[in-house]
Amino acid sequence: MARYCFCLRVKPERMAEYAGRHRAVWPEMQQALRDTGWHNYSLFLRDDGLLVGYVEAEDLEAAQAAMARTEVNARWQAEMAEFFTGLDGRGPDEGFLLLEEVFHLEEGK
Repeated sequence: MARYCFCLRVKPERMAEYAGRHRAVWPEMQQALRDTGWHNYSLFLRDDGLLVGYVEAEDLEAAQAAMARTEVNARWQAEMAEFFTGLDGRGPDEGFLLLEEVFHLEEGK
């Protein structure tokens, strides 16, 4: 299972609402993520709007493509897009900046 980390930027004036939405993620969205290969998925929000995501997947591109084919993801992404800056017309699930892993304690990287 590969580990992935990514960043997005939440509009500072929308951070509280964004966090609130994630305290009540739709059950069907959670199930779709599980069904399409997203594991150990977490989001972290810094007080300046920096959003850091962590997910494990066999293949992130395949997991993203599988999610893109779900109806619930289309609804969720449409609702979440308004919270972000810098997406240039892409959805949040397409517009994140993937970070390179440079160290992992368990692998001695």
